Amino acid sequence: MSLAAITVAGRRLLADRSGALLWPEHGLLVIADLHFEKGSAFARRGQLLPPYDTRSTLDALEAVLARLRPRRVVSLGDGFHDVAGSTRLGAAEAARLRRLVRAHDWIWVLGNHDPAPPVALGGRGEEAVEIDGLTLRHAPAPGRPEGEVAGHLHPVARLHRRGRCVSRACFVGDPARLVLPAFGAYTGGLDVREGAISGLFGSAPAAWLLGRSAVHRLPVARLEA
Repeated sequence: MSLAAITVAGRRLLADRSGALLWPEHGLLVIADLHFEKGSAFARRGQLLPPYDTRSTLDALEAVLARLRPRRVVSLGDGFHDVAGSTRLGAAEAARLRRLVRAHDWIWVLGNHDPAPPVALGGRGEEAVEIDGLTLRHAPAPGRPEGEVAGHLHPVARLHRRGRCVSRACFVGDPARLVLPAFGAYTGGLDVREGAISGLFGSAPAAWLLGRSAVHRLPVARLEA
């Protein structure tokens, strides 16, 4: 199945193979770390990347919105790779994104890369969003808060399969909190066994790995260091 159930603070959420999180009860889709215009940001510093990341990320975003049809969308920060990223969008990409934003109740949670919302594209900016016992924010808060959904860390899981090491972006969480994978095309990732991620969880956490057609749950303890 493309969706896997995850319970956080007693709320039933659905992890999608795209890396988006659906909360059916509220018609809400959550995405993290789109990092639009990362390629153009690197190009300005002389590090050339193929300039197709925004287009690829938009393709994936349009597809998941059409498939899951939420009423509300929360982007958990770092929607753009830097504060000027929205001004570097091509006209066609800007029009596509503007249509998506205007078709939904869209919230841009502010991130460390984009501390101000892209006003010209619509939606509204928030430091964090609280809905029915869950707090949606960009970076995980210190300590172990109950009912937190965050992004920022770009979790990746590794395991051995058929004699080789396989790496997959993943959700990672326990019953109290959840960290989403990065949704953007050029985002990279941090191993879930690194202290910055593993130290967030009090009980034995699980990872939900993104496969081609399904989301696969594994205890973090079974993954490769």
